[in-house]
Amino acid sequence: MIHHSHDHCPIARAADLVGDTWTLLIVRDLTHGSRRFSELEESLAGISPKTLSQRLKMLEAAHLISRHAFAEIPPRVEYALTEKGEALLPIIEAIKTFGEQHLPVAE
Repeated sequence: MIHHSHDHCPIARAADLVGDTWTLLIVRDLTHGSRRFSELEESLAGISPKTLSQRLKMLEAAHLISRHAFAEIPPRVEYALTEKGEALLPIIEAIKTFGEQHLPVAE
């Protein structure tokens, strides 16, 4: 068996960044364009505002999404994928295809 240092394994590094359900679903929801916090919260049924806020901050710090605050009253903030974030789209599509082909909806 081969053992890889976590830091030297690109799969482990990528999994650390996008390896949880909410993060993948946020990226999924941003594939169709920018979204406001409330739109993401509504689309991601079951996510707490705190968790959504934490994931958005983490994705922004990793340069996968951008945050644009508009100088309006009331304040408006939108999130969008960056070029780096868009590089995740083939992975998201592959996960979708796997789910469709191998994980049928339970009835």
